[in-house]
Amino acid sequence: MSRLGYKEVALKVSKRVSELPPYPFAEIDRRIEEMVKNGVDVVDFGIGDPDLPTPAHIVERLCLEARRPENHRYPSYQGMRRFREAVANWFASRFGVSLDPGKEILALIGSKEGIAHLPLACLDPGDLALVPDPGYPVYRTATLLCGGTPVELPLKEENGFLPDLKAVDRRTWERTRVMFLNYPHNPTAATADLGLFERAIFYARRYDIVVAHDNAYSEITYDGYRAPSLLQVPGAKELGVEFHSLSKTYNMTGWRIGFAVGGERVISALGKVKTNVDSGVFNAIQLAGVAALEGPQDCVRENCEVYRRRRDLLLRTLRSLGWRAETPRASLYVWMKVPEGHTSESFTRELLERAAVVVVPGSAYGKHGEGYVRFSLTVPDERFNDGLERLRTAFS
Repeated sequence: MSRLGYKEVALKVSKRVSELPPYPFAEIDRRIEEMVKNGVDVVDFGIGDPDLPTPAHIVERLCLEARRPENHRYPSYQGMRRFREAVANWFASRFGVSLDPGKEILALIGSKEGIAHLPLACLDPGDLALVPDPGYPVYRTATLLCGGTPVELPLKEENGFLPDLKAVDRRTWERTRVMFLNYPHNPTAATADLGLFERAIFYARRYDIVVAHDNAYSEITYDGYRAPSLLQVPGAKELGVEFHSLSKTYNMTGWRIGFAVGGERVISALGKVKTNVDSGVFNAIQLAGVAALEGPQDCVRENCEVYRRRRDLLLRTLRSLGWRAETPRASLYVWMKVPEGHTSESFTRELLERAAVVVVPGSAYGKHGEGYVRFSLTVPDERFNDGLERLRTAFS
């Protein structure tokens, strides 16, 4: 009984929520917090959150627009016309694809929000969604939350971490309504060419499937590589939707702004969900987004150079210890095979205990991530170098 004499009751949550796995980064935060409480100084190579500041011209635009009273009211659900026009111009310049700002672009509260809402727009209970494994956990959890059934698209090292679409059986294709793709890929840092997207659109046309491409890392590339867009495939707009984020490109993770682009049918469906669950992106942030997309892009190239330098330092250290990792052409990550005799979890734990270095176990991204760990490059240089020295000292 409570102090007021009421009977104690257990709060009942929905089955779909109770069956969700813990979000892997929340568990990483818990581990770090526990070690810090015990007085341990931890170097965190876990979450891919850019440590570099948002470029000054973007911050200045936000400050200017935040002072304007007309920007303090509810924003447009679809996004400001000015922002959508900036997206259309950027997309045409970057990928050579024309978009209608009125029908084919939707502002998002970060790309994760749009990805999470897409299954609500496209799936009925029992419908299937093909989700990459290993892959960003939101593809799977968003499918579960709307009553859909996620089906793994195994990504294997021998295939360059690309899905083998020919291996999907016909009965699965017939029940599938959404296929998630993500290149440059998180967590493996794999890249894809237009051939993969052409194959995906082939199956999408045959079975009336929405292809959802998460292209959040399109601008974080190295060694002359340029990531393509799904919408560069002829006819892809009809069944394709692509998610972009300003978070990684312009160091704006905390700002929560991104956009979805694609055909009118899927953009309209996603927009209908969003009008019922959120009230859009603060206008001042959208106008800062315009400054990002239309302003000087030197900041993006400079960011990539910092990450490339860190990538090379990390790879040199890992290989000096006898560990195996391929050189990524894109993304903020290095995907490493764990030493023989270890699981992803046991190696993660050993790094933490022996070197006070945090990485993400590959198994957090699905069963096909077992046997790998992910290092993030978003660690300030001084801490980054400290982490590498800890690895060399502990494991040499």
